[in-house]
Amino acid sequence: MGKGPGTLLVTLYGIFTVGAASRSIVQLTTRFDEAPLAYVLSAVAALVYAFITLSLVRGGERARRAAFGCCCVELLGVLAVGTWTLVEPSAFPDATVWSDYGMGYLFIPVVLPVTGLIWLRRSRTGEPGRTS
Repeated sequence: MGKGPGTLLVTLYGIFTVGAASRSIVQLTTRFDEAPLAYVLSAVAALVYAFITLSLVRGGERARRAAFGCCCVELLGVLAVGTWTLVEPSAFPDATVWSDYGMGYLFIPVVLPVTGLIWLRRSRTGEPGRTS
C-alpha cells in the first residue's frame, strides 16, 4: 500500500498528523477556554490522521481495511464539520483542521480522504489477478 502513489499518501497523512497534533496540543494547553469544541475536533483529526498513517505504513489486508474505514470516518468528519462551520459559525470561534472543508489547508482535508479511499480500493490484496 505504501508503494508508488501510496508513498505520497503516507507522506501527506504523516504531515497532517504532525500539523494537526501540534496545532491541537498548543491550542488545548494554552487557549482551551477560547474554543474548546474546535480544539478538541482538531485533536480528533490528528488521531484519525495518525491511525491512517500507521495503517498505511503497516500494510496488509487488515490494515488496509482499517485505513479504509478510517478514511470514511475522516470524510464524514470533514463534511460534517465543514458544513457545521458554514451553517453555525458562532459555534467555532476558532478554526479546526476541517473547518470550511479544510479551506485553511487548501482543501487538502477534503481531498485527502477521497484520494485515500480510491487508493485503498485499488490496492486491495487477495483479489484474483491483483499483485499489490
